Amino acid sequence: MSPAPVYDLSQPLATLLREGTKQAHTDAETSQGARLLLGGQLPKDEYVRFLMMLWYVYDVIEKGLDRHSTYPTLEPTYNPTLLARASTLSADIAYLLEVSEDEWKSHPIHMELVTPRLPEALETYLSRLQALADSPDPSPLLAHSYVRYLGDLSGGQSIKRIIAKAYGLDSEDNKAGSDLGVSFYVFKELRSANSASIGEMKKIKDWFREGMNVAGERCAGEAKLAIVEEASNAFRLNMGIFNTIRTPEEPKPETKSTAQERSPASKRKDDSVAEVPQKDVSWPLSSVAAFIAAMCLGHFILVVGGFTGDKGYQKLLLVESWLSETFLKATADAN
Repeated sequence: MSPAPVYDLSQPLATLLREGTKQAHTDAETSQGARLLLGGQLPKDEYVRFLMMLWYVYDVIEKGLDRHSTYPTLEPTYNPTLLARASTLSADIAYLLEVSEDEWKSHPIHMELVTPRLPEALETYLSRLQALADSPDPSPLLAHSYVRYLGDLSGGQSIKRIIAKAYGLDSEDNKAGSDLGVSFYVFKELRSANSASIGEMKKIKDWFREGMNVAGERCAGEAKLAIVEEASNAFRLNMGIFNTIRTPEEPKPETKSTAQERSPASKRKDDSVAEVPQKDVSWPLSSVAAFIAAMCLGHFILVVGGFTGDKGYQKLLLVESWLSETFLKATADAN
């Protein structure tokens, strides 16, 4: 059993949270459910089921934050107009199911989710959130805001494109800015009602981190430590939700009976295929060397170009967006 981490509580709260949750963050984002989600590989019904679970999470978080909006450690980052996600999740679920927002809870997908009760991992998550909201010191709710909202802000635009493409939501309507079915991933600008660009999302994240640091200055050492420790717990609870995602069904293995039912012609065809000798596959040394050189060159470009780390990732997204726009313009000119 590894020893408990030791934190320098004199550091700003935002720094403590970033450093104290690195491992938990990595564990959550590399879970199988997260990989399927980020790869756009979930069946649409399962994706909708995932959004429903997130709706329950945000509904409890945001009701707790509303209830304690003036609490010294929660007030600096309280901005439901900017951050609230429960309403956008409800709108996306309704759009994907082609029903009104008043009707999606009676949809078979939701009825199956809550029957006979919510998944255990989700119930555990909600119970923890409710316990924090009901406690004399609700400061650890800030940890859940940090994990959820900063996570949504950091990867929102990339995930939005993946989801839109996976479920056919990249239509002309959405390209025009309506964001139908993907509004959960869209934030408004910090000081306007316009949709936030990548640069504006960075401003929101900076504002949120500054608010966390103010909150850290307002609480004693034990309360500050409780927020940091709760953030790691929040990642674990989110990983429980990812693990609740049901993976696509794999092809069923052929049984003895189904093998016997195949026709003789089919058997002869399969036998003839089986008799073809397998060739050893080898690669010329020059091809291997070329591949290694390409990998080294790619790594060199990433490092020298400053595309590493959080800031580097944002720069990479901007370059990706610029290249995409340039390609589309060139295509349009060619046509």
